[in-house]
Amino acid sequence: MSPLKISWKSIWSKPLSSALNMMLVAFGTGILTLLLLASAQISDKLNNNSKDIDLVIGAKGSPLQLILSSIYYIDFPTGNIPQKDADALAHNPWVKRAVPLALGDNYNGIRIVGTDSNFAALYKLQIQEGKLWSGDFETTIGADVARTQQLKVGDSFYGAHGLTGTTDIHKAHAYKVAGILSPQGNVTDNLILTNISSVWKMHDPEEEHDHSKAEDPTAAAEIQDREITSLLIQYRSPMAVVMFPRMVNQSTNLQAASPAQESTRLFSLIGVGVDTLQWFAVLIMLIAAISVFVNLYNSLKERSYDLAIMRTLGASRTKLFLIVIIEGMLLTLAGTVIGIALGHAALGLISHFQESSQAKLNGLLFLKDEIYLLIAGLLIGIFASVIPAIQAYSANISKILSKN
Repeated sequence: MSPLKISWKSIWSKPLSSALNMMLVAFGTGILTLLLLASAQISDKLNNNSKDIDLVIGAKGSPLQLILSSIYYIDFPTGNIPQKDADALAHNPWVKRAVPLALGDNYNGIRIVGTDSNFAALYKLQIQEGKLWSGDFETTIGADVARTQQLKVGDSFYGAHGLTGTTDIHKAHAYKVAGILSPQGNVTDNLILTNISSVWKMHDPEEEHDHSKAEDPTAAAEIQDREITSLLIQYRSPMAVVMFPRMVNQSTNLQAASPAQESTRLFSLIGVGVDTLQWFAVLIMLIAAISVFVNLYNSLKERSYDLAIMRTLGASRTKLFLIVIIEGMLLTLAGTVIGIALGHAALGLISHFQESSQAKLNGLLFLKDEIYLLIAGLLIGIFASVIPAIQAYSANISKILSKN
């Protein structure tokens, strides 16, 4: 019989002890897998959604809140800013591109974002079907929005006031789907895009779309009194990194927040908890290694006579050594595989209960780094079984048989 079969039968000869060892390894591996998947996906989302945005300008308040609301769409805005102030900053010589955002409504929890064509250029949006929004109350929706809400080009829907609620519905105007975006792999997959004028008029239902008002000089002044939520900035030159945010924060009533700095700060805050849980998982894995060692050591003492008989029947010292090593590797490898599966299942469960579609995690995503968890599981099995294996290799056959 091969060493593998012997090791397998030995494991199943003591199912409770083997199951305990597997559970310990699986628990530690599961925590590490969950942390690995979550931190990698959060990091990717932070980087992918902010990589082309140098600065966010909005109302004074928390810089992190401004970033979360204007780039990741997972928090409430810090307030509104005057349109005329935003226009002045947009035409600053240090600014290459300025993207206005007007937030305030949602459709079934999906953010409706008022913006302009610069938004499409900033995120390099591609159309899958239809066209980009142009007229008032026309929308272009993200790929995930079309899929989850079962919307297609030509459909109409009503937005609701607020960023999450669905009670205060704006029935004065219906939005119409003009186009559907190709999957972008960023926040735009879960957004409904329209022009800023639609957002303003949605909150001012008495305003009529007539040409006489549009041509009236007072209408232009009225628009200048309008407000937007924030402004996304791309710099024209490296010098702007130092000069422009300082100018905004010191000489205006607005706030400038750097996505790179705030994202780093956010991830460092998350990282504190992640590091603590990682050490906890490593401790569990260490306990598992000790448990496997004790299990194999006691098993070896119980099976010393059987192993001695195997030697008298022709089994070599190397074969006995391999039997013990393989048994340890099988225990930890099985626990590692179960743990990785549990980690993915746990993340999938967490994802199911996540309210925000922008921060949605994916339990079905597999990372290359998970291979290192399998390797670690095998090494734990080897280290835990090497001493019992050496004992089996150097056992005195005659002494063992004489005692029995």
